[in-house]
Amino acid sequence: MSVTLPPSVVGAVSPITDMENLDVRLRADASSRRVALVAIASSVVWLLLGSAFGMVASLKLHLPDWLVSSAPLTFGRLRTAHLNAMAYGWASLAMIGVSAWMIPRLVHTELRVAKAAEVGVALWNVGVAIGIASILAGKMDGLEWLEMPRYTADPLLVLGGGLVGFSILATLAVREVEHLYVSVWYTTAAFVWFPVIFVVGNWPTFGGVESAAVNWFYAHNALGLWLTPISLAAAYYFIPKILGRPIYSYQLSLLGFWTLGLFYSLNGMHHLIGGPLPTWMITTSIVASALMIIPVLAVAVNQHMTMVGRFAALRYSPTLRFVVFGAVAYTLVSLQGSFMAFREINRLTHFTHVTVAHAHLGLYGFVTMIMFGSIYYILPRLLGREWVSERLISWHFWLVAVGLLVYLVPLTVGGILQGVAMGDPSSTWEQVVAAMKPGLVGRSVGGALLTAGHLVFAWHVRLMFRGDRARQGLPPYHEVVPVVVEGARA
Repeated sequence: MSVTLPPSVVGAVSPITDMENLDVRLRADASSRRVALVAIASSVVWLLLGSAFGMVASLKLHLPDWLVSSAPLTFGRLRTAHLNAMAYGWASLAMIGVSAWMIPRLVHTELRVAKAAEVGVALWNVGVAIGIASILAGKMDGLEWLEMPRYTADPLLVLGGGLVGFSILATLAVREVEHLYVSVWYTTAAFVWFPVIFVVGNWPTFGGVESAAVNWFYAHNALGLWLTPISLAAAYYFIPKILGRPIYSYQLSLLGFWTLGLFYSLNGMHHLIGGPLPTWMITTSIVASALMIIPVLAVAVNQHMTMVGRFAALRYSPTLRFVVFGAVAYTLVSLQGSFMAFREINRLTHFTHVTVAHAHLGLYGFVTMIMFGSIYYILPRLLGREWVSERLISWHFWLVAVGLLVYLVPLTVGGILQGVAMGDPSSTWEQVVAAMKPGLVGRSVGGALLTAGHLVFAWHVRLMFRGDRARQGLPPYHEVVPVVVEGARA
């Protein structure tokens, strides 16, 4: 059914079934099928590898004599391999797959130059593989979030991401819609921002104090201008799509998008409080961190008001369950980050495990949970079959949701106790270690639950690709507005 809306409303309307033509969706899905499937499949492999690295690294924090005879299995290398596998392997490739599938649908045209995107995904995978192998071999740059060798692995990421971005921009250039939905803004901006910050972060001429400043410019913006925009784009797409209603406010969408780009780009320097940097740089970063409350609340209010009256849909739609969990985590981690940037709080939390818990709430609670929900929606439409087991989906959700809670709470409490002990001149280092050990054990227990959830998810994805018989349900392309019908499928 074709409906004509005024321009002021079109940009705010979600991709609801009544606004889409089935043939357009099917052609869009067919054009992005190979790119999205390869990206998603490879991301799940990196998820498992990253989970294994992280689990071993976590155990070594309270079992320091375990696996010490082999250099690649030392904490420094495993923890770094874990971070890179999760950020660049799992999260980034999952986002590439989701973006390649989502953009053609939103602009009502087929993915253009799809072969370039396929090559881009392949190059990205090779780059991550070289980077992880180099890290385990002890050959890394030593800058947080930029440990992969800049002359071997990094060029492949830049070229691979550039090819995917070129395909997406080429698709936008021939779009069949006049107004762009908010998800298109976030996705397009991410593919423009990422190569800029990545090249600047790896630029070889920076050294000394400059290198530290540039490093944190990149590290913070890798989350804020790469991982965050595409995750928000997915949330803005799937929440209205599943509920069958438009996003609450077009104006709030505008406010959230532009203030994210403005304020987040100035973040990062607050990680260097107390360092040999000009005070104005650090203060500017602190102020920008505080101002991040504006885009965060804009997104939170917009998505919450879209959900009002439809929260019962969480019982039926696994996609909605994961995505809403991630959206709530985005609000929490962003507000937490704003307060942790203040000098008074930073003195307590800096150099403690509070920052580790904070990072996992963002990269896992926000980004990973939204990617899980996105994949649950996308794969049935690309493979033409339903998910095999509703029970496996439920097990996956509760394992990772409870696992994340078990991971975060003890680690945060232990980190605070660690900070208090380190700030007490009368405390010995032995007392500091004793204060944080229960939190480290909790981290490992939570990590074990998360890893179990990842194994369940990966097994279910394998069954989907293998074509095992699915449970009875509606055809995967049967997209209709009623919430209960949407919830009848995975």
